[in-house]
Amino acid sequence: MAQDEKFDLEALARESSVRGGQPLTPERRPASLASAKDESFSKTNSFDERQPPSIERGQSLSSSENAEMSTQPTPRQDRPAIERVTSVTSSASAAGNHDYPEGGLRAWLVVLGGLAGMTASFGMMNSIGIFQAYVSQNQLKDYSEGTIGWIFSLYVFLSFFCGIQIGPIFDQRGPRLLVFTGSVLLVCSMMLLGICTAYWHFLVVFGIIGGTGTSLIFTPSVASVGHFFFKRRANATGIAAVGGSLGGIIFPLMAQSLFPQVGFAWTTRIMAFMFIGLLAIANLLIRSRLPPQPGGSALPDFRIFSDLKFALTTAGVFFIEFGLFIPIGYLTTYALAQGIPSAFSYQLLAIFNAGSVFGRWLPGYVADRIGRFNTMIMTILLCLVMVFALWLPAGGSIPMIVIYSVLFGFGSGSGISLTPVCVGQQCKTENYGRYYATCYTIVSVGTLTGIPIAGQILARNNGEYWGLIVFTGACYSAALIAFMAVRILAVGWKFKAIY
Repeated sequence: MAQDEKFDLEALARESSVRGGQPLTPERRPASLASAKDESFSKTNSFDERQPPSIERGQSLSSSENAEMSTQPTPRQDRPAIERVTSVTSSASAAGNHDYPEGGLRAWLVVLGGLAGMTASFGMMNSIGIFQAYVSQNQLKDYSEGTIGWIFSLYVFLSFFCGIQIGPIFDQRGPRLLVFTGSVLLVCSMMLLGICTAYWHFLVVFGIIGGTGTSLIFTPSVASVGHFFFKRRANATGIAAVGGSLGGIIFPLMAQSLFPQVGFAWTTRIMAFMFIGLLAIANLLIRSRLPPQPGGSALPDFRIFSDLKFALTTAGVFFIEFGLFIPIGYLTTYALAQGIPSAFSYQLLAIFNAGSVFGRWLPGYVADRIGRFNTMIMTILLCLVMVFALWLPAGGSIPMIVIYSVLFGFGSGSGISLTPVCVGQQCKTENYGRYYATCYTIVSVGTLTGIPIAGQILARNNGEYWGLIVFTGACYSAALIAFMAVRILAVGWKFKAIY
């Protein structure tokens, strides 16, 4: 009987410390435990230097909890104290009770599947500037840039907005049906694109069917990686996200070569056949691992925006995507307007995405060591500097445009590889799909309006691109402020803090 009372006392002590409550004292104990020995209680009130920083000195910590924490990696003692605090806090709050493989054949095959899926889906998204430039000079030459921009902004919008249901469904049902359905839609979109002639044809085939298909592939490709990695999640997600940049190199170069040889229709069909091979790999390899959250549902829950850090993170991602798709959509037409030869103008997106290959992987690798938000802030700052220091004064200077494309591509690459892990840092992994989808549902509004707004700015400036460029820089300035605010809320003004 005495041992039962001791067990109950330790359980209550553990519950008190985890909830952040005051330690139990003999005066504060329930009456039913009044007979327990004070010596037993005092043993459970010992302090372990390895405990999470949320448990303050003097709060109760059971011996079982000490044993459990002793199995966790001890923070490097040569780091500043604030670095250890931030690193342990983030791990304790987000990891939950799950053990992550952090590697192994099955985990890396999921990353490979995500890379294949992203090559088809996000590779197409990173190539929209090629199609926008082509149709604006051919099938839709009688329409304004702003009107044509709605086709491609609708595509990007649906690619993110459909996540409002896709993310929660992924949490509950897994990725298989989602990826298969998205594969069918994306291949059909590319097959039909070649026979489009009217404005509404492009709007339906590319904007609606293609955008929905991309979303069904994109969300599971990213979220499934988070089921197998926690400490190395930024690196693993960055490797999967490289697929989008690879597609953004391959497809523009293909189009630039095939348009004059086989025409628009057969160019899109050849791309569709490539999609079939890539998406077959994605369907075979993308898997989930963690069980559904007990009592969860497939309905979105916008109450999570009550968390100020998550709300600011979403705002930061919103402005990143708001500004990112402007150069993706208009870099080719900008070069053509400056008198740069058309062959090289079409290659600029490939150069842009070549820089993005390293920008999606390297920041993810670095982020696992110096902090995800720290790395994100640095890449946003790089993009901001490139816009005002290189693109704005570039004019028709090919060297400046090339340098801008490479460096901005590198900096903007983290917008795909790091935003998922920044969002995931605010929640438990079993809620990852829901948080990620809810974030990108808001972000999608920016992608819907960004390209058309840029087109209207271009029209108001009589074809001059300086207003469009300044607008891009303003978007990245707002994103920088939002991410810095999240970091300050989390760790204060401490410069060396890992977050």
